[in-house]
This record gives sequence, C-alpha cells and structure tokens, in this order.
Amino acid sequence: MLVAVLAAAAPAEPTLAAAMRYATLDGGKRLRPFLAATGAALCGARRERGLRVGAAVELVHCYSLVHDDLPAMDDDDLRRGRPTVHKRFDDATAILAGDALLTLAFEVLADPLTHAAGGVRAELVRLLARAAGAAGMVGGQALDLAAAGAPPQALDAVLRLQRCKTGALIALSAEAGAVVAEAPAMARAALKAYGEDLGAAFQIADDLLDAVGDAATVGKAVGKDAGAGKATVVGLLGIDAARAEARRLSARAVSTLDFFGPSADLLRQAARFVVERTA
Repeated sequence: MLVAVLAAAAPAEPTLAAAMRYATLDGGKRLRPFLAATGAALCGARRERGLRVGAAVELVHCYSLVHDDLPAMDDDDLRRGRPTVHKRFDDATAILAGDALLTLAFEVLADPLTHAAGGVRAELVRLLARAAGAAGMVGGQALDLAAAGAPPQALDAVLRLQRCKTGALIALSAEAGAVVAEAPAMARAALKAYGEDLGAAFQIADDLLDAVGDAATVGKAVGKDAGAGKATVVGLLGIDAARAEARRLSARAVSTLDFFGPSADLLRQAARFVVERTA
C-alpha cells in the first residue's frame, strides 16, 4: 500500500520522489500500520480501508524520523542501518521530503477510497492531526529540545514528554482501526487504551536499547540519551526497574483486549514483542 500511495503522489521533481521513497520504503518495524490494519480487521473493516489508514500513519511516522534526524534536531547520521535522508541527499531535500510525506498522509485519509463516509474520513484526519501536532508528537519533540541542557526532569515530566512524542501516534494507530471500521464505542476505547499502554512500553524499550543495545543490531547510534544528558525512564529508575515497568505496561495493554476475546491474539503478541525486541 505504501508503494501504491507514493506512486499516486507522483512528485514532479525526481530527487524529491527518490527521497520520499528512501525515507519510507526502507523496512523498519511497521508497528503503527500493523496496529491500524490489525485493529481495523479485528473490528470488521474492509482490508483496503485498514491498509490505507495504516499507510497514512506510517507516512507521518516516516516524516517525523526524517525531520528528527536533521542537524537542527537530533543530528543523527544513521537510521535503520543506513545513512539518514539528509546524509543520503541533503538537508533541504530531507525537509521537503518530510513535508511531502506529512501532507500525503492527510490526502490518503481524505480520499473516498479510505472510507465512503465523509464523517469517518474527517474523524480520521482530526485524530491524526492531533496525535501528530502540537498536542502530540511535535509537542513532544519541542519538550525534548527544551529539556536539553535544563536541570534533570522528574519522572512525571519524562512520562508526559514520551506520551506526546512517541505514545500519541501509537495510540492513534490502534484507535484508528476502530474508527475506520465504525466500531462501537467500547471497542474504540479498548483499542485506544491498548495503544496508550503499548506506546509507553515501546518508548521504555527504546530507552533500554539506547542504554544497553548494540548499534549494529539496533541500526542506529546508541548511548545518545546519556551522552546528551537526557532524562529517561531508564536513567531515573535503573535498567531492571525500567524493564519491569515496560513489562507491566505490556501486560496491562494485553488485558485491555479481553473485550475482543481470542480474535485479538495478534495484538497480544505485538504487546509482548514490543518489550522483548532487540532492535
């Protein structure tokens, strides 16, 4: 589906098109589109609708990685085991590629192919805009930048930052599956709660990988949080307590799926994978 939506975008400038493909079609865990598509299928949506919602969320995620890696942000040279977009191309092309991926995501959601009902499409656009914007991912990145060089943060402040920067888009991914399926409110609430706990567990697992992981396995530089003096759950609680907290959140995410019975087993497996992964 990502290949299809990128082809349909048809950028007029070939370098921009190449950068968009490079940023998007390079592997990765695909957790967010998996959550959207699996949640949609769980709630009875047509397969194509779930895939289109998943593609839109992944476009936003990929745009965020392109911009986060820029020298003005996290200044990373390596992503998923290869040069970041601004290293492969240049800073200006990376900025434009990120902008194009972000706007393409909303074009995908607004297309009647995603859902025939305008109200459903509008709700998907609203939810993604909030999760990706100042109240979510972008706001979290701003909090992260503001924390650099500031006095050490308390645990509550770190958790708030992570809920915005990472958790909001993961929670939206799970909830969006229910939205595109026009599922009952209880199903939507269960998937949203699942996504919130999963997002929190995912970020702690990321912090653990940064603290104890191997760069060749992880596919990006490690030890950056400590080097930059960033407060993380791992730094505040210690490795063992942080790992226990990630597992607790994963277990709680699994428990919210009781509403769906055995049909939600794929999502249960995902919650366990998130905290046990090595990359």
